[in-house]
Amino acid sequence: MRLPWLAVTPHITPVRRASSVPAGKLNFVPACSTPDAQSLELLHDFVNRARSLFIITGAGLSTESGIPDYRSEGVGLYARTDRRPMQHAEFVRSAKSRQRYWARNFVGWPQFSSHQPNSAHRVLKHWEDRGKLHWLVTQNVDALHSKAGQKRLTELHGCAHRVMCLGCSAITRREDLQKRFVSSNPEWSAQAGAVAPDGDVFLDDEQVQNFRVPSCDNCGGILKPEVTFFGDTVNKALVHFVHDRLAESDSVLVVGSSLQVYSGYRFLLAASDRKMPVAILNIGSTRADHLAELKVSSRCGEVLTAIQIL
Repeated sequence: MRLPWLAVTPHITPVRRASSVPAGKLNFVPACSTPDAQSLELLHDFVNRARSLFIITGAGLSTESGIPDYRSEGVGLYARTDRRPMQHAEFVRSAKSRQRYWARNFVGWPQFSSHQPNSAHRVLKHWEDRGKLHWLVTQNVDALHSKAGQKRLTELHGCAHRVMCLGCSAITRREDLQKRFVSSNPEWSAQAGAVAPDGDVFLDDEQVQNFRVPSCDNCGGILKPEVTFFGDTVNKALVHFVHDRLAESDSVLVVGSSLQVYSGYRFLLAASDRKMPVAILNIGSTRADHLAELKVSSRCGEVLTAIQIL
């Protein structure tokens, strides 16, 4: 049975604990207060009551590793620029759009692929090792959960470290495509602008006009990152698989997601239908706040590292 909803906005008096965010990685983390003892105790009790925890994570988790998100107030892509992410239909129909996308992705890849898991990723891996976490669903495409060693994991929107062919469906490593980009563009170079989410950087149209994009080695088809672009849908079989994992769980914890995209929000609706207790750890409001018995607005790493599994 779900308890009355309780939002916990951390008190301005800080707990005496070092920040979980590495030095130099604060640029994309929205402003928030340090969690207080009450919020930590409530979430600690929620996690320890759960026997089989279903966790869904979002971009707010990876901002603490230095990867920007789209929606965070003041620091997300939508707040910093009028640029918008690639749409699936545009990528498929327009060779020019694919050229622009891949040129920007080529420049941003070395930095994007070098990002490492932060303390929150490591805590969630520890919870899996302890048997607390039944399944983790991430909306992120940055592979940081995999880098942390997470095994009970579904990458709901795919992974930017993989490339697929739209013709023959062959899957290859993004790192291998980077080498093909280099060999196909020996004289090409560009000065990157601001960093965008999901391995992207900003380039002017003039900078990308001579960039060459290779085709699939197998069939000559169009290459696309194995991620769900905006306007596309998640594979139905994958959605069914995640619903099955949710049905095996007894509690839901949202970590670092506003749940504005329906592909993730649907699982909160399903949890509500099942009368499952829900807690949310996210800076700022979420689409599912009304479904949660507990809401904590603070940095993921600071909060999760303070929770001890009993």
